[in-house]
Amino acid sequence: MSENRNQFAGTLLLILTVAAAVAAVLSFQHLRTYPLHDDGVTWVDRHLPDGSNQVIAAYVTSGGPGDKADIHLGDQLLKIGNFPIHNALNVPQALADVPLLGQTRYTLRRNGIEFPKNNIFIQAAPRDSAVYYQYVVGFAYLAIGLFVYYRRTSAVKSLHFYLLCLVSFIAACFHYSGKLNTFDEAVYWANLTANLFAPAIFLHFCLTFHMRPRFLERRGSWLLLYLPSAILLAIVAASAEGVLKFSTPLLEVRWFLDRLTLGFSMLLYFSGALALGFDFAYAEDPIVRRQLKYLRNGALVGLLPFALFYSLPYVLGAVPTHVMNLSVLSMALIPLTWAYAITRYRLMDVDIIFQQGYVYTLATLAVIGTFYGLVFLIFNTSTITPPAFVLFISFATFVFQPIRRWIQEQLDRWVFYRDRYDARLTLIEFARELSSETDQNAMLAKVSDRLLKTLSIQQIGFFLFNESSERFELHSLTQRSGARNAKPAPQSLDLAFLEQSEKPYLFFERTRHLRDIVSAAWSQSVRDTISELEFTYYVACKSRGKTLAYFGVSRTTEGDFLSSDDIELLITLSNYVAIAIENSRLYSSLQRKADEYERLKEFSENIVESINIGILAADLNDRVESWNSQIEKLTGIPRHEAVGKCLAELFPQDLCQKFDEARGEEGVHNLYKISLPPRLDIFVENGQPATESAELNGGPRNGYGGLELAKGATPPVRESIVNLAIAPLFSKEQQQIGRLIIFDDITDRDELERRLVQADKLSSIGLLAAGVAHEVNTPLAVISTYAQMLAKQVSGDDQKSKLLEKIAKQTFRASEIVNSLLNFSRTSPT
Repeated sequence: MSENRNQFAGTLLLILTVAAAVAAVLSFQHLRTYPLHDDGVTWVDRHLPDGSNQVIAAYVTSGGPGDKADIHLGDQLLKIGNFPIHNALNVPQALADVPLLGQTRYTLRRNGIEFPKNNIFIQAAPRDSAVYYQYVVGFAYLAIGLFVYYRRTSAVKSLHFYLLCLVSFIAACFHYSGKLNTFDEAVYWANLTANLFAPAIFLHFCLTFHMRPRFLERRGSWLLLYLPSAILLAIVAASAEGVLKFSTPLLEVRWFLDRLTLGFSMLLYFSGALALGFDFAYAEDPIVRRQLKYLRNGALVGLLPFALFYSLPYVLGAVPTHVMNLSVLSMALIPLTWAYAITRYRLMDVDIIFQQGYVYTLATLAVIGTFYGLVFLIFNTSTITPPAFVLFISFATFVFQPIRRWIQEQLDRWVFYRDRYDARLTLIEFARELSSETDQNAMLAKVSDRLLKTLSIQQIGFFLFNESSERFELHSLTQRSGARNAKPAPQSLDLAFLEQSEKPYLFFERTRHLRDIVSAAWSQSVRDTISELEFTYYVACKSRGKTLAYFGVSRTTEGDFLSSDDIELLITLSNYVAIAIENSRLYSSLQRKADEYERLKEFSENIVESINIGILAADLNDRVESWNSQIEKLTGIPRHEAVGKCLAELFPQDLCQKFDEARGEEGVHNLYKISLPPRLDIFVENGQPATESAELNGGPRNGYGGLELAKGATPPVRESIVNLAIAPLFSKEQQQIGRLIIFDDITDRDELERRLVQADKLSSIGLLAAGVAHEVNTPLAVISTYAQMLAKQVSGDDQKSKLLEKIAKQTFRASEIVNSLLNFSRTSPT
């Protein structure tokens, strides 16, 4: 039902608009093609006490046909040609029958004497060209009203605004031509009705735009606003039709009613502007305040010139002049500013537009002053030559831009931005320096502080994209006071609206009462999040087509929204912030990888250092790249001296030859029990490298054979026996990048093996000695026994006794030797 009613209203308005436009065009054509016949005299009715009527001359235009015919003020007109004149309305009817520039005869009466005036020329009544400017104003009203109504039908009061524009269009473009036919009369009454009701519609609009007064809350109470206009229209109509009789001439009555109508209209207009001023003083919503501000200012800017230069003098009795009529052009500012306020298009940029207007106006005045100053100082205006004139014009053209920039800078610094000027001026430079900040938290804190000071906003917050969860998360909140708010719990925030957006920024006019179509499809949790955060703008920080973050910006400290210049600054800054965030993340990633690399390297080195074998890694050119502490002990060469040197500089020639022989073999090549002599060239004697002859020629000193150890060297105390394992070193891509040589120190094990062999030898000797002793003792015992027996038998033979005694002694001696050998075999290890 409501939709049908809206369609009907729209169709009716369209019909009325087309009819009004056609009527206005016809009125304009009639006004141009049908000139009024005029004699240069204003004739009025004078009613006598006896009830009769006289038509007398009330005003004679100087230099007009009447003045040239010597018609005086107060002369009574009796006839024009053969047409009798009974009232003032008969005059235009009689003149219409006389051709333009034709002559006719007037019959006059002056001081009771009747006389004719012949050869009075009838000319076209002059029309003030300012009337055509009213058509410009009227069509401006209509065009702006149509634009607002059909482009922003849903805007508040758009229909009411269009009705105001349509009625104002009729008031400005309907002018009767003087034909006094039916169309001309309809145009006249339509114009009069529009002039009376347009101010009432204006006042109604102003009273109901924001807060409806209490006396208008009752049903139908708005009709009271139009009652005075209807009463005044009825009075004018009754006077014109003769229903109301006046003793004063009808022309004077009309003159009074015209002034009364205009004064009444101005009263309603300024009452509407005053109502907008009161609403502005009590409004709290920033958008509504901006709308009311420009509605009020637009009404005052449009009304004041017209009221001061036309309405006030006219009401006081002044006859309108061409300059007074031109003041109607200011009325076009009313629909222009009102349309801007109603549609709210770049509503926050009006101040900037005016600032630019101030700058260009001052720059233009400065250039004009400079131009004319040079002209008057150097030349006389009457003697200036064309080349000099062109030169001055060129000079003025070239200096305009520098002067404009200088004025812009001075006004920005001292009038518009003041304390925030330097911060705004250097904001881009600040943004370019953000990429040098590797600490993400510190970088975002700097951006927060800078924007809070530059734009005078209440708070700012950053929302960073978490790649692991693939969602935006609140990173920080900062208020203008510098305090960091406690972040809401992550589970209480639903930032899905950021993930779904592809726009450079999001704008929420009212965070607590979302009214747009898009927000209607969002979940309640999303709307609660927007309400809780209270950010009006969410600006995307994009880098290489990917949104890395958003930063939320609130309104200004005065409750206003940001201008489009401020938004452009934020969008420009957001690109630098995105790059800085990406750089900080890359740096953090590299730092983590470097730390991980260092940890792994340290871990690997700890493993290598903890192994009780010497390990060195060499590249394909046999230059040492790794050298652990165990091989330092084996060779006595410190790591810092070994790394980077060739193997030939560190090991004996025969060992290096074996390294070379293993180069061409695949897999692991093993060498066993390689002797690794101590390097004597790491010792110094009297500051010079020592030689083998020095060791041979010198005696022991300090335990190193008279040689002092070079600073930082590890002394190899003995010759080492090592097993070598030579293996190729491969990269992740399975490409050989060098060799890994493992030195297994088997010196102690070799010594143990040698001692074991020696012990085995001694054990064998002991067993052999025991066997020999056992086998030798037996015959020795027999020999000794028999020698003793023989000695007893040849006791008288001294020679034999001595021989036998020697045999016994040698036998005992041999027995002792055998017993000693037997004792040795018993004490030797087995």
